[in-house]
Parts: sequence; structure tokens; C-alpha cells
Amino acid sequence: MRFSYQIGMCEADHYLPLARAAEQAGFDGITIPDSICYPQEASSKYPYNNDGSREFLESVPFIESLIAIAAMAAVTEKIRLATFVYKLAVRQAPVVAKQVQGIQSLSGNRFDFGVGISPWEEDFAICGVPWEKRGKRLDEQIDILRGLETGEYFGYVGELHNMPANKMNPVPTKPTPLLIGGHTELALKRAARTGDGWMCAGANIEELEAYIGRINQLRQEYGTADRPFKIFTTGQNAFTPDGLEKLESMGVSDVIIGFRNVYAMEADKPLEEKIGMLNWYAEEFIHG
Repeated sequence: MRFSYQIGMCEADHYLPLARAAEQAGFDGITIPDSICYPQEASSKYPYNNDGSREFLESVPFIESLIAIAAMAAVTEKIRLATFVYKLAVRQAPVVAKQVQGIQSLSGNRFDFGVGISPWEEDFAICGVPWEKRGKRLDEQIDILRGLETGEYFGYVGELHNMPANKMNPVPTKPTPLLIGGHTELALKRAARTGDGWMCAGANIEELEAYIGRINQLRQEYGTADRPFKIFTTGQNAFTPDGLEKLESMGVSDVIIGFRNVYAMEADKPLEEKIGMLNWYAEEFIHG
């Protein structure tokens, strides 16, 4: 079992001290949430809390996640970093590919790229990207990210993208792991078919077991079961030895630890208190 500490939705001056503290405490990774903006008017529902409301995000600070990843990579040496998850479908794939390649080159390949589709139609409208065929858009973007990472000339003609052949330099010395977010059947299929892992945004133990079972079934069907595959989940079950043992037995490889229920609109904690809590968890469960 590997342990990641969740950083984000906090003041900008918390990111770098928390990254250094998490690495020093012995966490294996850091995860960063992603959000572009908060629309003044919206009708979309959030799929990962109980009532579909999004008010918990209003006025919550977000540093753009790839910028935050790059900054934290610069002040750490070994800890891995991951987006949880990046709304790739509303961005331009070649620009994102260039950003990711830069992060990998500067960090020594320490980045796991968690990607998904924003659940909110308003994100697409604000970014000028069609809401329709968003799943197909993400599938093509994944192909483009991987193709541009080879360092060779790569062009792409798909249903939604028509990119002339080009090459980028420098590219990572290892392929960037692409971790797929989402709980729908289509998201699970995408993770099993094309992903290097899956990221769960929150589920009880029975739901999580069902999701993982379905992914394993799909990986057998797609012939991808022999590939390395990471499974990240939030850590509501990771605060007892029995809970951690259960998660590991189900196939969870990486558990994400946080101490704040943002869905319940809990206020952020002072920096020193957060450092104390992450050190407590490391001593109790990582090294204990």
C-alpha cells in the first residue's frame, strides 16, 4: 500500500510547505484536485456528493493544478505527484502534452497524470469546448498525449481532432502513467481499456469493491490484465489497520489521505495544524 497526501483548496502559501512536510514524513505521493472557475449560474449536478450541490466550491481557492504540481516538484526530491483528476476534456491536448512533458523532464518522471471529464457542462461552455461527444474527445486526447510523448513526428486524424504531424522536445524518458477518473460504466471501461490506473473520487467499501471487481472483469475482457495498474481511492477507510488491510486485499494500491470534508464545507485548517496531522498519520499508519 502506498500513501498520498491531498493538497489543494487552500491558500497558495500552504502548497510548498505541505509538499516538503509530506515528503519528510514518508508519504509516497501528493495528489492535487483540479478546477478552473466557479460559474455564476449553473444547472449541472455534482456526481460525487449526496445531493449534487456545488456550493461547497464557491470562493474556494484553486491553484491551476499543473502549475501547483510543477512548483511542488521543484521543492521535493523523491515524492510522486498526481492530479486527482485533471479536467482534460475541456483543454487543448497538445498544449497539455507539452506541459506534462516539461513536468516529467524537470521532476525526473515523478508525475502520474490523473485525467477525466468535468461533470459540469458549464466548464465546457466557459472554455468554448462542445459538451457533446465529450467522452470521445477524452479518448482522442489520450491518444494524442501518448503519441506526442514518443519524441517522433506524430499526427492525428480522429472524429474530433485533426492535428498535423509534429514532434516535441524534450519528452520524458519513461511514459507518463495515465490514470482515469470517473465512476460511470464508460469511465471504468476507459480505465480498463486504455488507462494505467483508475482514480475513485469517493465510495463506501461495498461500492468500491464493486467498482474494482468490474474493472478487473473488463481488463480481462480487453486483454489488459497483465499490464501494471494503479488504483487510487480516498482514505475514509484508511484510519484503522483493519480498514487498510481490507483496501489492500481489494486491490487498492494507493490511498489518498486528507483531514477535511470539503463536501460539508468544513473550513480549512492552519498550516501548522495540517502539518501536525499529516505527521501523526505517518507515524501511526505509514511507519507504525
